[in-house]
Amino acid sequence: MKKYFLLFWVFALVLSACNRNSITGRRQLTLFPENLLQEQSLTQYQSFLKESKVVPIKGSKDAEMVNRVGARIAKAILAYYDKKGIKHDLSGYKWEFNLVQNKEVNAWCMPGGKVVVYTGLLSITKNEAALAVVLGHEITHAIALHGNERLSQAAVAQGLQIAGDIFTQDSERANALFNNVFGPTAAVGVLLPNSRKQEHEADQFGLIFAAMAGYDPREAIGFWKRMSAAGGAKPPEFLATHPSDENRIKALQSQMKEAMAYYEAVQKN
Repeated sequence: MKKYFLLFWVFALVLSACNRNSITGRRQLTLFPENLLQEQSLTQYQSFLKESKVVPIKGSKDAEMVNRVGARIAKAILAYYDKKGIKHDLSGYKWEFNLVQNKEVNAWCMPGGKVVVYTGLLSITKNEAALAVVLGHEITHAIALHGNERLSQAAVAQGLQIAGDIFTQDSERANALFNNVFGPTAAVGVLLPNSRKQEHEADQFGLIFAAMAGYDPREAIGFWKRMSAAGGAKPPEFLATHPSDENRIKALQSQMKEAMAYYEAVQKN
């Protein structure tokens, strides 16, 4: 009897934590308050910056570009949220954009708006519009609560005790799980199909936010073609956390009409 009661309690807890995302409209499992994740992510972020070679804005056109593009994307996101009457969802966000010296082709955004771009990415983006698409994509992961969702799924999969440990940072296992989702070297996803769904959401809204910031979203196609050409051997899509480059480009093309409407509206003003 105790076993069935426990299962019912777990089911009720998980069901109550399934919230509809205010941007994507999709229901998500989000067990953790965002302010907690923002606080813990800030510690990770500050530690990463101390251990990395941050390119100063003064004297660096690339670092200045990253900061400029990021600020425009953040402004567009705030306008998007304000228009929908959900600006409060971004409470706690204090935007920062840093370029770090690293050959990896990478960029990421932590909860709270802490964004890092690696210098290796700039050899693929080639221009500001493509960089804007990437930043829009990475920031969408944060504001769409994808990290919270992945962490919640992993906590349920490993047992709810670890969820309490994450709240209190009370065990090495909990800290390792948190770092696996939010750390700079984190794995992209926990559950593969849902991870790919998150990637498509990040692509869709990343295009919109780049367009609202005044950047041509069509640059996304060229960027992903360059990414595909630069990539080495890749696993089949059903084993990968990201969509294949070919499927991603097809999806972006199908989303382009919506993004272009935002871009053309900006160009008229």
